[in-house]
Amino acid sequence: MAADFLSYRDKPLVRCGNDIYYGSMSDKYVIKMSAEQFSEAGGVSIPSKVIVQLMYTDPDIRAKDRIIKTSEKESLSKALEISEIWLKRALKD
Repeated sequence: MAADFLSYRDKPLVRCGNDIYYGSMSDKYVIKMSAEQFSEAGGVSIPSKVIVQLMYTDPDIRAKDRIIKTSEKESLSKALEISEIWLKRALKD
């Protein structure tokens, strides 16, 4: 894993706008977390609605068909929890 990336449970986290990708694009699956709504806490904007998607990384699959599972979580920490579980299970197969 490249030292330039943040990581969570030994998997890279890469942010692109309001989206966070969890996992390696060289694996068969990756998680996409999209922050849809935000709330303020101590002057900081915090995600209060996060869409979590388990998806294939294969670029030959249409974007719509890459999504395997979707869930909505009320915080980034809960989104990360389910992401780690889903990705671990998917990569185990």
